[in-house]
Amino acid sequence: MGEFVRLEVDGGVGTIRLDRPPMNALNRQVQEEIRAVAFEAGQNDDVRAVIVYGGEKVFAAGADIKEMADMSYVDMAKRAGRLSSSFTSVARIAKPTVAAVTGYALGGGLELALCCDRRVLGDNAKVGQPEILLGVIPGAGGTQRLARLVGPSKAKDLLYTGRFVAAAEALAIGLADEVVAPDEVYAAARRWAEQFVNGPARALAAAKTAVDSGLDGDLDSGLRLESELFAALFATEDRTAGMRSFIENGPGKATFSGK
Repeated sequence: MGEFVRLEVDGGVGTIRLDRPPMNALNRQVQEEIRAVAFEAGQNDDVRAVIVYGGEKVFAAGADIKEMADMSYVDMAKRAGRLSSSFTSVARIAKPTVAAVTGYALGGGLELALCCDRRVLGDNAKVGQPEILLGVIPGAGGTQRLARLVGPSKAKDLLYTGRFVAAAEALAIGLADEVVAPDEVYAAARRWAEQFVNGPARALAAAKTAVDSGLDGDLDSGLRLESELFAALFATEDRTAGMRSFIENGPGKATFSGK
């Protein structure tokens, strides 16, 4: 358990909780704690879905600029890979993940939210990639994940201008999946996550891998990956239970063990 990031497990849902007041600035220590907690969430069989949450007031307002201001090219060249990979550790959690975004998710904060499968925003939230205003670009996946999510044109608009995007626009362009009242953000994220607590864990992981890895290559490569993952699921207990239940009881009534 880190000083600023912890994993809270309740009823099959794991919450990765950022807690570095006042703005959850993502300094080096927070980044490494995110890596450790993401690994913990992925390995813990009691966790079937994951929420990333910054608290009631703010998700994360970005990197700790004071920490970066005096770094040289050589310093950052040594550090940049670990910065990116710490957030990628969240993207690689082989379980359904959702970011519960209140207040600001800017710079690294938005990059962290982009690592999740889904984003729930409070209706007063502001998100964006304002790194260009500092004379740099996003360095933890923002240029890549944002473009894959909203398309290159919309992504370039946000990256070039550094402007803040309100929740309504984020929903319209596909950057947010759901917008609710600020005090309903965590509850809405939890409702989504709880759908998967008793689901077929291996099939959910396979679906995530097929989509995420398939997008990194051409269609034929993605189709081959899908076929391999599909076939592999025939070695699982959940596939046997799911098909037997379908034959005996009809669709949607199977009980899964997650194996």
